[in-house]
Amino acid sequence: IQYNGANYHGWQIQDNAVTVQGEINKALKLLLGKETKTTGCGRTDTGVNASQFYFHFDVDSLFENFEYRLNAILNKDIVIKKVVEVGEEAHARFDATSRTYHYFIHTNPSPFLGDFSCYIAYDLNVELMNEVAEILLKTTDFTSFSKLHTENFTNNCKVTKAQFEVMENGSLKFTITADRFLRNMVRAIVGTLIEVGKNRLSREDFQEIVDSENRQNAGKSMKGEALFLAGVSYDFL
Repeated sequence: IQYNGANYHGWQIQDNAVTVQGEINKALKLLLGKETKTTGCGRTDTGVNASQFYFHFDVDSLFENFEYRLNAILNKDIVIKKVVEVGEEAHARFDATSRTYHYFIHTNPSPFLGDFSCYIAYDLNVELMNEVAEILLKTTDFTSFSKLHTENFTNNCKVTKAQFEVMENGSLKFTITADRFLRNMVRAIVGTLIEVGKNRLSREDFQEIVDSENRQNAGKSMKGEALFLAGVSYDFL
């Protein structure tokens, strides 16, 4: 599926809050005539988007035009791209081998980018940001970039890519891939790397922040509207 997260308090169903999972569950109940449990590939925070997100559910049989009929029920900011049959033991969350996020930044004012990109009124040192981002590939404990007081059993992650690239329109796209992500992790990393790009933090400063394992030492959490869950990998897809 894909979704624009602007109107939702993230993926996961919550009491007294509108979520993507909640809307999909209601649509499936209407389409199938019974309560249907869904399991997502992970969580996204309030306002965060997904250009590729997976969930699984059990159904007796898939009927013709399933995607079309489900999309007809859902709000237009949630789109079912494809429904495929997988093995009975397949799990959207636990079987994911990696996840990729994109974060978009523009440094020149634009009336067209604001909904899905974060405006930073500085000329950022992208070369230095990429040089410092390489530290993440050698980092194991990401406590410094994790939301406090979460229920994670570990803050260890394996990041395999962390890179900024300049797109054709002059905007920046940050791509980060890891086996798992902590709550708020990407937005905190981006916020800290932006301080590097403003020449307010050095490579050594960034390393000290990582080593401190203290969220208060890292940069601010960037807005969710510019963040996309962009890819989820499975061995069976």
